Amino acid sequence: MPTGFPLNSKKNSQGMTGSKVSKVDILYKQAESYRLANYWLEASEKYKQCLEKDPVKYASGLYWYAVANRSMGSYDVAEENISIFLQAYAAGNPYEQAAKKELETLQFIKSQLSRPDSVLYAIKKISTSFGTQKGVYAPASMTGNQFMITSSQSDSIVKAGMNPYHSRLFSVSLSEGSLQNMNPVTIDAVDVSLNQGVASSSANGNYLYFTQWRKEKGQTVSSVYYSLKKDNGWGTPALLPLVNMEAYNSKQPFCSADGKYLFFASDRPGGSGQFDIWYAVIRQDGTTAEPVNAGAVVNTAVNEQAPFYHISSSTLVFSSDRMPGMGGFDLFSARGKETDWNKPENMGHPVNSSRDDLYFFTAEKGGLLNKAIISSDRGSDCCLETYTVSKMPKNKMFAGQIRDCKDNEPVADAEVVMKDASGKSWRTRTGIDGKYAFELTGDLNQRLLSINKEKYKDHISDIAVERKNESGWLTDTLFNGILCIEKKLVIKVENVVSVYFDFDKSDLKDRGIAQLDSIYTVLVEHSTATIQ
Repeated sequence: MPTGFPLNSKKNSQGMTGSKVSKVDILYKQAESYRLANYWLEASEKYKQCLEKDPVKYASGLYWYAVANRSMGSYDVAEENISIFLQAYAAGNPYEQAAKKELETLQFIKSQLSRPDSVLYAIKKISTSFGTQKGVYAPASMTGNQFMITSSQSDSIVKAGMNPYHSRLFSVSLSEGSLQNMNPVTIDAVDVSLNQGVASSSANGNYLYFTQWRKEKGQTVSSVYYSLKKDNGWGTPALLPLVNMEAYNSKQPFCSADGKYLFFASDRPGGSGQFDIWYAVIRQDGTTAEPVNAGAVVNTAVNEQAPFYHISSSTLVFSSDRMPGMGGFDLFSARGKETDWNKPENMGHPVNSSRDDLYFFTAEKGGLLNKAIISSDRGSDCCLETYTVSKMPKNKMFAGQIRDCKDNEPVADAEVVMKDASGKSWRTRTGIDGKYAFELTGDLNQRLLSINKEKYKDHISDIAVERKNESGWLTDTLFNGILCIEKKLVIKVENVVSVYFDFDKSDLKDRGIAQLDSIYTVLVEHSTATIQ
């Protein structure tokens, strides 16, 4: 159990009635405190004790007990208890709609855990040389293997009634799967009463954009700041004009690798709901033009946060608590640019977990999930940690069909040979439906197909992929255009020619000469014709 954790048992909590505080009421307050700090195991144990004493009075605790078990990966226990809550206690309870959503979440988790393509993923927690008790998240690439991360630091001067820990920016190096050499980022005249974190540098390295936030009347108030590069750190931070708006929050800035855009999250007016993804053109002086909402395809009535844009694949990755999800925040991806996006897709298990998954990064060179880095509190007591995610490419098949040019019927048992520029060849035969398929390695550039079939002319063709099927869990299929082959002209002499001679002579009769001359004419006109 964590030491020094504050458990306030003086106030009543939602889900309890009456003014008298009993021992079980105190247990419930402890459960709530642990839950709010994401100590799910401790919260689960306390909720269970309360439910054993009085399940009716602490009915809301049954909902949170299910949530705690989902967060710990006990999905069957969570589903059983959320079903009991919905059947027996949901009517009139403030968590009725949330419980229905939780049941959907559990059902989505089950569908994700059964995905066959999970075997293609490799996820590994990045170790640190400086401990993980503080949380290490939101890595931002600087140069080479250097990153800027967000973590917690205790204040040198502790003031009564104030949290002694604040989030700060640190520089680290990523080497052999470990974050090393953690050092505070030097920013002139920084306000130590504020939290700093979730940073991104401009493409030219001249400006640093980061979030500063504070707690005010129980709410988090956040703004985006920027600082100019100096020889020994960064200059005095200033509020970023236009990106920030009075009485609203902006946070989590990200600079695109081409230096054109600053993406960020904000609950400013003009969005679809709570926090939305916005972007703004970056000017030469480090400020931006007027922000633009990324649009209703990306944004919803709930939260969209922590944007990352991968130019190489034209993909926006962001975190959202929308549905369908696996619980907490999930990572979503959408192809497109500016306000023109495809429908976002949940990146699924095992990229996402039943906890919070945020802050995505991957290098521009390579695929989206080639040694990507995410932040997640999966398997953690309380804090976001850093993980690498890689996905092996799916298998690829190259397929097509051979048909008869005259009657368009499938041609069975035709030999299909695929050759590359080096002369390497792959062979297969068509099935009864005229279809063929090759397992594909490498690309299809400079490859030819040759088709051979008895009684048909040999056919050589370039490859021309007409469509792709990428819906398979483990295999993508590229379909070649349908090819047709022509039958040869086959002259069967015994059926059309009888050549007669006079007895004991080799001289042809006039009729036989005419018949053989006609065969000669056909062979000249049809060079591929054969005589059987």
